[in-house]
Amino acid sequence: MDTNTEWPLDIDGFPHREAGRCIVFNQRGHILLILGHDVDDPAHRWWFTPGGGVEAGENQRQAAARELGEETGLVVAPKRLVGPVLDRRSTFYFLRKTRKQDELFYLLVIDEDEQALIDSRVHAQLTEQEKDLLDDMAWWDLEDLAAAEQSGTNVFPSGLSQMAKRWWQGWDGEVLTRIEE
Repeated sequence: MDTNTEWPLDIDGFPHREAGRCIVFNQRGHILLILGHDVDDPAHRWWFTPGGGVEAGENQRQAAARELGEETGLVVAPKRLVGPVLDRRSTFYFLRKTRKQDELFYLLVIDEDEQALIDSRVHAQLTEQEKDLLDDMAWWDLEDLAAAEQSGTNVFPSGLSQMAKRWWQGWDGEVLTRIEE
């Protein structure tokens, strides 16, 4: 992986990229999250939604769909993703490097067969770096997620449980904005 291409430097000298992410709900209203860690500080861990950086020729919706397929094995057409529902500007503080990412989040409700495919993980196509950094994948009940957030579990984007509760009831067309520095 060419880090300079995937994470070009911005005007302030920070690696900075655009990304697309998916808020995936199963039929019971649980949300899919991935547990990852900082390669240089394995104790620094957090839960986050599937997704990742935009590649050449893609928009953020296409990147979200592609990354969902790579990370979970579930391949969906980008047009199936609803939104964007959230526009997040984030700064990631890793032990050795600070990075910035501009993300658009999209909703996806899946059926039981699609959940079974994700849960099997047989079709996931993780990169070697992802294999090193991604520790687990789990379906979170929104009340359990809220309790975890309140107890200090790192979940990104911040306030995800409250936003997800709202989206599970039906998206109202509003694109929320979060700046996390």
